[in-house]
Amino acid sequence: MQEIDQPIRSLIDAVPQTGELTWIGIRPERKAPLVSLNAVRVTTEGGLEGDHFSSKKNRKRQVTLIQFEHLQAVASILGKSEVSPILTRRNLVVKGINLFSLKNMKFRIGEVVLEATGYCHPCSRMEENLGSGGYNAMRGHGGITAKVVAGGIIHPGDPVSLLTTEHT
Repeated sequence: MQEIDQPIRSLIDAVPQTGELTWIGIRPERKAPLVSLNAVRVTTEGGLEGDHFSSKKNRKRQVTLIQFEHLQAVASILGKSEVSPILTRRNLVVKGINLFSLKNMKFRIGEVVLEATGYCHPCSRMEENLGSGGYNAMRGHGGITAKVVAGGIIHPGDPVSLLTTEHT
């Protein structure tokens, strides 16, 4: 049993849950609809192959992730039965692990290693994509951004877990 007086740092560094990658999407070009994929190659140079961000130099935002549970929250706020990840314009949907707990930490999805670099705040396109109130429904539920530390191929069903307690 965990001691009550355990330092907060050790609590922050411990993410015992293992999540699961449930969906992959790329945007072939700016403002284009996302394309759902069954697998994608991820590289340290460009992020997700085929995604329009793969040609960008901003390594801190090579991959965007959103939590499946947050899609449910956004749907509830909007009075909808569900929200498609395509509408949120995020690359990866993960369930079963708190993505915000991975901020500034390295984590593994299948054979790929990512480092969470920040929060992925909603943009004005959420109002277009989700309807009236979409922007505010996504606030606090937009997910995270990440850079690629080690590449490979990922598939829905791959496990998601904290790799190290090393901070940036």
